[in-house]
Amino acid sequence: MDISVCGIDCSVCKFKTENKCGGCRTVAPIGMCVWGGRCELYDCASSKNIPHCGKCEVFPCEKLITAHKNENPDGNGIEIENLKALGD
Repeated sequence: MDISVCGIDCSVCKFKTENKCGGCRTVAPIGMCVWGGRCELYDCASSKNIPHCGKCEVFPCEKLITAHKNENPDGNGIEIENLKALGD
């Protein structure tokens, strides 16, 4: 799996193929969202000098939960589970 800073599995993300997105770690400039603008979660992890949100001392924070709730209204939490696996 190719997991983003916030837990999205880039290997199955539709933006990778539809928008030729290389992921938040590779899009120039680094930390830009494929839909435009800076990624708040990427910038937060970067400011703490951690590789992804799963390594944060306040994981999972409300910002992360809210971001993925908006992306996945069913609240399946797969991104948070991805980060838990990376955090171990």
